[in-house]
Amino acid sequence: MTTWVTASDLDRVDHHRRSTDWVSGLWRAPDAKLLKIGADGKFTTNPGGTRLRMTKPFVEFDSQRHRLLGLLDGAPIFAVEALTEGEVHDLREVGGVLGEAELDIAAAATAVANWHRMESLCPRCGGPTTVINGGFARHCTSCGEDHFPRTDPAVIVAVVDEDDRLLLGGQEHWGNRVSVLAGFVEAGESAEQAIHREIAEEVDVALDELHYFGSQPWPFPRSLMLGYFARATSTVINVDTDEISHAAWYTRDQLTAALDAGELGLPGASSIASRLIATWREGQDPFSKR
Repeated sequence: MTTWVTASDLDRVDHHRRSTDWVSGLWRAPDAKLLKIGADGKFTTNPGGTRLRMTKPFVEFDSQRHRLLGLLDGAPIFAVEALTEGEVHDLREVGGVLGEAELDIAAAATAVANWHRMESLCPRCGGPTTVINGGFARHCTSCGEDHFPRTDPAVIVAVVDEDDRLLLGGQEHWGNRVSVLAGFVEAGESAEQAIHREIAEEVDVALDELHYFGSQPWPFPRSLMLGYFARATSTVINVDTDEISHAAWYTRDQLTAALDAGELGLPGASSIASRLIATWREGQDPFSKR
């Protein structure tokens, strides 16, 4: 299960990106590879989605379309938003089966493609922008400002009570799927403050102990998920139906029985939500890790 805690093998070559000549030279390298990603966020893979399907660049380099993701073992890796062919998947579908290096490539390609699609105009003056830095920045030709991809922090929290039950909730359109609770960090707010606020807003449960678990890029469209375990000091649930439709406490046996009976479903293996739930189900004590 990917944990995103080790250094990435994808070298993003930040110090060299400003040179268009240097980037275009990499495009012509004999070991350069290109990943196609569609407007729907799905990228090309092998049958089954266990590997990315990348090809050698064969057209002239276009600084406005071709994005340098970085170097992998010295080989340049590019992405382009284009029509895809063959089998395609998005990060939700295959994030749990891709190797760590290819997972980094897929996440970076998805995040950058989303950013270019959403913010082609200058957020300061509304003027036109051009792509610079090998695809990781845009320059406004009106006011001269440079703009970079944004990341929106969000917290995702596995709340357990004194009896070691896990709090899970769901939304109406999820069907029978349940998950740990999550929400965006608001302006002027710390991650920890966001946890207390979100849990209070969604289920009216108070917390007194937080433990950081790990993070995960989640480019849908540009989130960074900050995972925590939290200890509840109250257990009465009052659901805010504007946020979620239902929530309940589960013992491990209750959750396993509901899953085996097909009454509940859990988040996909590609998500940090899945890792949080799996850690609890395995009986690990995250509060002892200090």
